[in-house]
Amino acid sequence: MQRWRGTQAAPGGWGRAVATIGVFDGVHRGHQQIIGHAVKRAHELGVQSVVVTFDPHPAEVVRPGSHPAVLTEPGRKAELLEALGVDVLCVIPFTAEYSRLSPEEFVHDALVERLHTALVVVGENFRFGHKQGGDVALLTKLGRTFGFAVEGAPLVADEGTVFSSTYIRSCVDAGDVVAAARALGRPHRLDGVVVRGDQRGRELGFPTANLLVPANAAVPADGIYAAWFVRDRDGARLPSAVSIGSNPTFSGTERRVEAFVLDFEGDLYGERVSLDFVDRLREQRVYQGIEPLIAQIAEDVEQTRQVLQRGPMQG
Repeated sequence: MQRWRGTQAAPGGWGRAVATIGVFDGVHRGHQQIIGHAVKRAHELGVQSVVVTFDPHPAEVVRPGSHPAVLTEPGRKAELLEALGVDVLCVIPFTAEYSRLSPEEFVHDALVERLHTALVVVGENFRFGHKQGGDVALLTKLGRTFGFAVEGAPLVADEGTVFSSTYIRSCVDAGDVVAAARALGRPHRLDGVVVRGDQRGRELGFPTANLLVPANAAVPADGIYAAWFVRDRDGARLPSAVSIGSNPTFSGTERRVEAFVLDFEGDLYGERVSLDFVDRLREQRVYQGIEPLIAQIAEDVEQTRQVLQRGPMQG
């Protein structure tokens, strides 16, 4: 898959293309349907498939400070899109100036002049241009003017719940990683770097990897989780019990993500790793003394082992 920074990166002699447009945070099941349809139609037409997305998130530019929690970091998003068979990922730098483009200007400049779009595939709720003034009806009208077709893809829902990035963020924020995985089509993943903590887990007999995660990452609600610990260096997937919270038993104030990797011995400091959350075991609790806490951690570890041995969904 080619990766472009802006539509101006389209090479000379670039032919026609099938394009789909969106932030696509999470690359969830709804996104997968839209992108998969675009890839299929590109193959049928014998042209390239292009995913047009934006960085940073448009909300942060239009309303500074409103950046939503990020479900997929840029690198992970690219991997997921490539796995769907996309030929080109075009990331448009989203600026205040760009946000003021009218729907007509966006279509002419990006889709027609640069990408030579033959077909645009979007979700039925697609909005674009200044103040989201454009919709599928306007895009279709502009397509007739500029010579491209438009196909809308229906939204994906389960039992009346439409899968969207907003819905998945709410699931993650509530700690419902099972519902999040159902909408994503895979476990919710949190990326980070292992850093040194206060060594308290080691003192308790359960040494943990303390993760430094990106500032805007979608971190699940405080609690204890069963998760797969994925090492970037070799892709190894290891079972882990994950604690998210401020260690209330020790009057902690800093919110942390700590993973106890089952049956593992070794040094993880400095490694880039990921956590694929499978299930939430319980909420954070305050314990009156060390012994009850150690007993509970041992129970959490055993429950984690059982949950992950049931054949959880893997990304």
